[in-house]
Amino acid sequence: MTATHTRPEAGAGGSSAVESVSDARGGSRERRAPGRQAGPAVQGVRAGQAVPGLRDVLALVLLPVPLLVATLPAAFAGGGTRRWFGGRGESQRAEAQAARDAAAEAFYELDTAQRDLKISIETINAVDNSPRGRKAAEDFAALGRRIDDVSHAYITAVDAHDLDRDDLEPSVASSARTELTRAKDDLVRVKGELDRFGQGLGTLLGSAETQLARLAPAVERARQALLGASNALDAVRAAGLRADELAARLAALAPELTKLNQGAGKHGVAETLQRADVVLRDAEALRAEAERLPERAAEIDRRLVSLRTRAQALTTRAGSVEPVLSELRRRFSAACWQDLQPVPEQAAVNVRQAEEKLAEAAKARDEQRWADATSRLSTVRALLNATDEAVSAAGDRLQRLDAVAKDPQQEIERTRFAVRDAQRLAMAGRHTPDPRHARPLDDSVARLDRAVAGLEGRHPDYWHFLTETEAVRQTAARVVSDIREERGGGA
Repeated sequence: MTATHTRPEAGAGGSSAVESVSDARGGSRERRAPGRQAGPAVQGVRAGQAVPGLRDVLALVLLPVPLLVATLPAAFAGGGTRRWFGGRGESQRAEAQAARDAAAEAFYELDTAQRDLKISIETINAVDNSPRGRKAAEDFAALGRRIDDVSHAYITAVDAHDLDRDDLEPSVASSARTELTRAKDDLVRVKGELDRFGQGLGTLLGSAETQLARLAPAVERARQALLGASNALDAVRAAGLRADELAARLAALAPELTKLNQGAGKHGVAETLQRADVVLRDAEALRAEAERLPERAAEIDRRLVSLRTRAQALTTRAGSVEPVLSELRRRFSAACWQDLQPVPEQAAVNVRQAEEKLAEAAKARDEQRWADATSRLSTVRALLNATDEAVSAAGDRLQRLDAVAKDPQQEIERTRFAVRDAQRLAMAGRHTPDPRHARPLDDSVARLDRAVAGLEGRHPDYWHFLTETEAVRQTAARVVSDIREERGGGA
């Protein structure tokens, strides 16, 4: 029997359910695979009858070498259909798979960069509604469309080629590598555009992030300020003060608090920040006024008492104006006292009006209308100040006229000293004075001479003399001030 004749039996034997296994005693035993029956060629074989099988194996080994080589592939195939690549075909598959991996990495990096930049654009859109902010959003949308195009091309290239197939042709692998490399290059190019676009958002994004960082603290400060104002108002009411005006102002802030609670998602970051600042300012002002209210009430009570006492005192002083006027009429010319004639009547009118306003202020205080009470007390003070000045003017006039009538020379020397002092300053460091300074001083000298000359006669106008000397001193003081200002505070 030849090796070629034994191949069918060998094939049958290869699929037989019996194989010889030597046991520990050097003998043999049978192991049958489950589900298979022994073939007729081996049913009579026993442990002592294995020699014919050995002859077949030796015949196969002694086959000529070329025939053995031709036989081995069929033996190892075992009935399978797998195709084995090698050389250039396997290399092209590996290159295509590497191109696929590189494209996948580029796709992942682009997708990650787009997601990160989308957050930045949303941040800018939430804060910045300026033309620059709107343009950034439009440019990002255009970039998104280009990203969609290259991503679609990449996904199409990946889906078009199964690089893990056993029967992949080298030409298909080469084409896949080309398409995937092109897709990767497009992905990288668009990512570069995306990166440059993101770098150009630095200023806008920084400003937006700053405002967003301010948002939560600003809203919280506004809420706390409202709470503080409400607590202060409760304390005032507990002290027996109604504070209706403050309560109305606090209630007016309730809609603003509602909008703050709705958040920037509905009203925008910029508007919410502005609203938080307004609420904070108004609430803090309310709290401060509420905290000062007890003190304000006490201050109004003190002013009512003080102004009422002052009105009574002015009523008494106004009664002394008429004797002063009589003395002026008796001793001096009409020009010295005519302007004081209405003082007694005007003082009485002012005091009467002041007392009426005091009564209104007291009523407002009792009704806790604090603003009205304060306003009327201010009116009372103005009336009493005017009356005090008028009553004092009559006594001051008589005193000054008495002094100048006894010794006008003292007033004259005082005025001339002021003029000479200004003249010395105007000539300091100069051969001739500046006309801007010399002219008003020369006029002042002439004016003083005329005033002195007016004292001659039987009934001199001392009051005119006093007003003229006062005017001359004011002119000299103004020239001195101008010179010192021009010289930088020198002299």
